[in-house]
Amino acid sequence: MSQRNDTSNQNGAFDSLVPVAMIVAMAKNRVIGVDGKLPWYLPEDLKFFKRITQAKPLVMGRKTYASIGKPLPNRLNVVVTRNAEFSHEGVRVCHDLPAALELADQHATIEAAEEIMVMGGGEIYRQALPFAQRLYITEVDIEVEGDATFPDFDPSEWQEVQRVAGQPAEGQPSYDFVVYERIAD
Repeated sequence: MSQRNDTSNQNGAFDSLVPVAMIVAMAKNRVIGVDGKLPWYLPEDLKFFKRITQAKPLVMGRKTYASIGKPLPNRLNVVVTRNAEFSHEGVRVCHDLPAALELADQHATIEAAEEIMVMGGGEIYRQALPFAQRLYITEVDIEVEGDATFPDFDPSEWQEVQRVAGQPAEGQPSYDFVVYERIAD
């Protein structure tokens, strides 16, 4: 029997069967993007992202989707946008985050996916943080200028459960793959 994850915020209520997780690579100063692109090229992080998100429904904002340019294969791609005209082959469109999470939850339940993956950008992360039970954060050991950031989160609400050092190539910054889980009330 599944345990429901009851949570809500100012954006509406969402009652999930499947846990919500967020995946991000961020600099020490929380920057995640510059002009719609990642501020670094870390092939190992891209492989990590693919491995962690494979066969799980993805929820992303329209700008994040535009930066990728196509649906990611072997995953339900849900794009959140206020633009009523937006559509693209291979993606499902929702006009608010709770609706997107509900659609992803239904899909994850049917497909027996272990979690829903929220993959940005900055505004979607801010809205989704209250719903998240797990964070997959690639902590990149640099500070960069950028226009998209990951929201602050209260460390007292999260427990680090795994940290694995990345293996940067020459000229790349150091980074760690870190998993946090929300501490139950």
